[in-house]
Amino acid sequence: MYEDYYRFSAKPFQLNPDPRFFYGSKGHKRAMAYLDYGLSLGEGFIVITGEVGAGKTTLMRNLFRQLETHNLIAAQLVSTQLDAEDTLRSVAASFGLEHEGLAKSSLLKNLENFLIAATRQGKRALLVVDEAQNLTPRAVEELRMLSNFQNNERSLIQTFLLGQPEFRGILQSPDMQQLRQRVVASYHLGPIDADETRGYIEHRLRTVGWDGTPGFSDEAFSALHRFTGGIPRRLNTTCDRLLLFGFLEEKNHFGEAEVNEVITDLKSEVAHQDFNGSTGVNNHVPADGVMHNEDTVRLTQRVEQMERSINRILPIVRKILYTVSDRQSEAGENNPSEHNDATH
Repeated sequence: MYEDYYRFSAKPFQLNPDPRFFYGSKGHKRAMAYLDYGLSLGEGFIVITGEVGAGKTTLMRNLFRQLETHNLIAAQLVSTQLDAEDTLRSVAASFGLEHEGLAKSSLLKNLENFLIAATRQGKRALLVVDEAQNLTPRAVEELRMLSNFQNNERSLIQTFLLGQPEFRGILQSPDMQQLRQRVVASYHLGPIDADETRGYIEHRLRTVGWDGTPGFSDEAFSALHRFTGGIPRRLNTTCDRLLLFGFLEEKNHFGEAEVNEVITDLKSEVAHQDFNGSTGVNNHVPADGVMHNEDTVRLTQRVEQMERSINRILPIVRKILYTVSDRQSEAGENNPSEHNDATH
């Protein structure tokens, strides 16, 4: 929608991880160095942790893009609370192997044969496990056992573990001692700073053909950094909404006031109420079950926020309907034969 208005070739702040938009902040460059180092070793586990939306998956996809010309067989597993055999089945499925209804011994044998065949073809197998903080101790043990598959004293598979910050604490538990001994490198991906926030936004805009319109004031960049905490996914969500706001209001420059207006709308929506840990509104019922003056004020503020959001959404809906209707009319004028056919 706003892509045409600002003459972008695509949406600059889509949520889907896309290596084209990879931004090399200090932290991301260092994490890439660890990934490259781990790959050069060709064995063991590489651990990358970071907040939700910090860019761990984009980091891995950027790595895969760089390795497209290499003889690499990569598979990705998004872990959940799986037991040991389900973990093996998921790994086998990720590599495209038969897995339904097989016993554990057969699963292991199929995986080993696959890895040996890949090595003979001069290829390396890489397993990426996302959401590693959800791994059970038994699942971790199964993954560790896979690293025992070797050929001429060389490991047949290498595993990258991507997890949220709590995974660092999980790794320190006694159950993880054997896994820790196999970790060859680890890195925690933190938020980007204020300067990098500006660089991140401008980089994504330039990727889709940004020519300086819309413009952003220094105060706008600062407000975006404060609200999002420098988390890339949160920046994407907020900037996407800001551009939509600019399209609806026909704005070609954003200052702090425009950013704060969008932030106010986002804070009133359920999907964004955890950005900074709270909404600024006390949603708890008083212990005595009675609404006091301060509770009434908060409730009134909450209702007013919702009304503002609804009033802002309505023009969006109207503009969408107008745009769709206008395009359908143009399509009908350009294809009169279709209209004539429909009337017969």
